Amino acid sequence: MTEQNLTLVSHPLCPFVQRAAIVLLEKGVAFDRVNVDLSAKPDWFLALSPTGKVPVLKVRQPHGEDAILFESVVICEYLNETQGGAAMYPDDALLRARHRAWIEFATQTFTEGWQFLHAKDMATADAKRAAFRDRLSKIEAELGDGPYFAGADFGLVDAVYAPLFRYFGIIDRQVADPIFAGLPRVTAWRVALAERSSVKNAVIGTYPDLFRDHLRQQGAMIAA
Repeated sequence: MTEQNLTLVSHPLCPFVQRAAIVLLEKGVAFDRVNVDLSAKPDWFLALSPTGKVPVLKVRQPHGEDAILFESVVICEYLNETQGGAAMYPDDALLRARHRAWIEFATQTFTEGWQFLHAKDMATADAKRAAFRDRLSKIEAELGDGPYFAGADFGLVDAVYAPLFRYFGIIDRQVADPIFAGLPRVTAWRVALAERSSVKNAVIGTYPDLFRDHLRQQGAMIAA
């Protein structure tokens, strides 16, 4: 499938787009990236995306219309199965299923972290911080010696969690560090992900400023 052109329909701030971009960069695949304004979604985008959300991956077919994929994990798994480079899932079926389970675990983990970051009052912030830390503690118990989720090899679980951890390298350290205190394996994993080339290059250089501006516009307490 590597001879086909790939277009990633994107938004500069979307963490789910970052997952797909990380996998594309890990695979060394050439792709186009087209950003859409999610506050004024164009008709062509709504015609492509059943959910009205990004990412969307357009896969140019040799004889016919582009094939359209949506949902970040589906896109990541498709890319892993069809593109070259190192496999990002284990070969063993049981291990692969466990990795998929931890990817599913990321959904609510992301929600708790996102709601903490956007909290507008102390009560909400405290509740969401506690819920987020509880989920991080479960990941802590699963991690080994690292540097990545499954050891030495960077995989799909890493690509899924990296955009979430990126936020906590942008906000004030006095806010972020206590969340990860007492979680040495998660902390080391977060650092390793931040240093990975594909993770760095999945966003534009002004991403930290864009995210801080976003928090201010949303009235987030931590941006005050």
